[in-house]
Amino acid sequence: MNEKTIALKVDVDTYDGTRDGVPALLADMERFGARGTFYFSMGPDNSGKAIRRIFTRKGFLTKMLRTRAPAAYGIRTMLYGTLLPAPMIAASLPDVLRDTERRGHELGIHCWDHVKWHDYLPSFPRQLTAMELGRAAALFEDICGHRAVTTAAPGWTVSPDSLEVQDAMGLSWCSDSRGTHPFYPVMEGRRFGTLQIPTTLPTADEILGENNITPDNIHEFYLDSLREGLNVLTIHAELEGGAIRASFVRLLEGLAAAGIRIVTLGEAAGQIGSAPACRLCMGELPGRAGLVAIQGEAVA
Repeated sequence: MNEKTIALKVDVDTYDGTRDGVPALLADMERFGARGTFYFSMGPDNSGKAIRRIFTRKGFLTKMLRTRAPAAYGIRTMLYGTLLPAPMIAASLPDVLRDTERRGHELGIHCWDHVKWHDYLPSFPRQLTAMELGRAAALFEDICGHRAVTTAAPGWTVSPDSLEVQDAMGLSWCSDSRGTHPFYPVMEGRRFGTLQIPTTLPTADEILGENNITPDNIHEFYLDSLREGLNVLTIHAELEGGAIRASFVRLLEGLAAAGIRIVTLGEAAGQIGSAPACRLCMGELPGRAGLVAIQGEAVA
């Protein structure tokens, strides 16, 4: 893959993002003939519980204020699971998943409970990790009529156990990490057999408000950052399908004008002849509170 290409990975974290953000993205992408890979949160929307990160994650409050998260996600979403009951996402909105697939996009599993996985995965016993993915996989198959072939971890949060469970699920590829090129992960001395296609570009919430990047010019940053080969951009239904929807449309316009080919992650995976084994470690990234899975050096 020597030409510049970009894969659009869509993380769908919340009930409102599924109900409102996904249809908006589908409409905008259809205008440009673009297809993406959508990862849906399948279980309860406990977004309000994320407020605990103010006390446990350095930089979380700063990020919330910089990205104007309350306005972007909405007060109701930020109360789900605390002052408001946590709505069930996929079970309440199955037609959104079906319509996304009907329109030619790829579907995968993001998680069962986004906040629970993101905040507590390192302390999960293996059985709980398997149960979280298993419940999501069962509901996905019930709604879509076929099993999921890909998953993407919330907040790029993984563990050796979660990678082992993914291997046992017989997935075709995953997108749990940040890095530069597709690889097979080696974590804490354990090798895993499911291909990782990492996100290569920073997400909007990591760069908005930094280095004079605004919703009005963020598309220019992305267009200038594309390199030869596969670029992977993670967008969010709640942001690019909502608060910064106009920014995403400008990006699609720019990609079309530049003749940049948009592919799905599945299409990218199908074009990979071979991939190296690389270390995968949890580490810090600029603009993001907490640790994420970062691709390291190749190993023999």
